[in-house]
Amino acid sequence: MQKKLVLILGIVIIAGALGYLAFGKLENNIVYFVTPSELLAKGEVAFGKPVRLGGMVKKGTIEWDAQNTLLQFQMNDGTKEIAIISHETPPQMFQDEMGVVVEGKLSPDGIFRADRLMVRHSNEYRPPKEGEKPAVIYKDLVDTN
Repeated sequence: MQKKLVLILGIVIIAGALGYLAFGKLENNIVYFVTPSELLAKGEVAFGKPVRLGGMVKKGTIEWDAQNTLLQFQMNDGTKEIAIISHETPPQMFQDEMGVVVEGKLSPDGIFRADRLMVRHSNEYRPPKEGEKPAVIYKDLVDTN
């Protein structure tokens, strides 16, 4: 009888802990994917919360300061645009008018401060041919999109 009571109590404790994680604190650690329009529509509620922001790099807005490792650009979704600032070195394939996803937080000044930058690229991979420079492969990958 005592073994059954301990087993039932253990199951209740485990179920309670899993329920707490699933419906409680887990939401604070989830990173949501949104577009600039969706993020800006949230207003002040969006400030300081980690999100994944997806959209296109607006043509002519990329500013890269290698000395200070500062990347600035505008991202849009066809409706709204938002300024992005990152202190990461951009991937070699990063360019105007390409799909990107950034992780970070929107600050009250309306600037999205990115901790991570990911670019959309082709799912085709091939190793470089002997003597071929990686820049040629990157160009081919970007051109197929």
